[in-house]
Amino acid sequence: MSAATTTRSRTARTPVPDRLCAEAVDLARAAAEEAAAPGVVGEHIGVVSEGDRVVTHYFEAKEPGYRGWRWAVTVARASRAKNVTLDETVLLPGTDALLAPEWVPWSERLRPGDMGPGDLLPTEAEDLRLEPGWTGEDEPPPNSVVSEELADAEDAELTDRPVAATSRGSIAAVADELGTRRARVLSRYGLYAAADRWDEAFGPKTPMAQAAPATCVSCAFLIPMAGSLKQAFGVCANEFGPADGHVVSLAYGCGGHSEAAVMPVPPKPAPHAMDTMRVDTYSLRPERDGGSVPDEADGASEDLGHS
Repeated sequence: MSAATTTRSRTARTPVPDRLCAEAVDLARAAAEEAAAPGVVGEHIGVVSEGDRVVTHYFEAKEPGYRGWRWAVTVARASRAKNVTLDETVLLPGTDALLAPEWVPWSERLRPGDMGPGDLLPTEAEDLRLEPGWTGEDEPPPNSVVSEELADAEDAELTDRPVAATSRGSIAAVADELGTRRARVLSRYGLYAAADRWDEAFGPKTPMAQAAPATCVSCAFLIPMAGSLKQAFGVCANEFGPADGHVVSLAYGCGGHSEAAVMPVPPKPAPHAMDTMRVDTYSLRPERDGGSVPDEADGASEDLGHS
């Protein structure tokens, strides 16, 4: 390969900046100061050729919070023209620029406990955690016996109601009357996701459960749940326990177990024993005719000097 070929190849990869465009530093600075604010455009730090007669000037950015950023002003010149014109002005990050974190949608940024009073949390129409509460698959045919019986039973209650999407006598209408109809319910995926969260927070692998003397399945403070999750979870009702008011796994446990350390019943004092209900009277002096020694001494005892 000849030297001329090597020179042409190097020129194609890195074109030499146009002289007039490279010298238009004052034009580029004026454009940067017009787009920014006075005093925030710093020193001229470089020139890069973008193509034939197209050059970008870089200036240091001094805005607070934009460390490592730079103002990029691109100028150009038409073929055989001597006047350099402005192309664009933009603020670009450098190699060591301080950048904001990557944007994340709100649905992925939301964490438990972020909602406050008055906040609304919308759910997607195709949320994997939910599924239709009633699909219509169990709807009886219009001429079936079940439909006729339900229609007769509902005539008195549905005459004054506004026209609904469901027909009178349908299973959906009865469920709506009973207040048990929901547009969507938890799907199998939603149940499994909730079970994983609860098991991670108050499950058998937590340090509290590992040190507990017994599990919640035998605790009197456990309130059973309804539905398909009742075989694995319950609600703690021990106000002194760490999981009071929370859903806990039946394999969870803590030191507040109702049967872990039962305090003995304090002994009760024995009742006073009384052998009689009668009042006994006692004389302060002995009876005159009682006892073996007479009250008056005889003469013989006085002669002998006895008292």
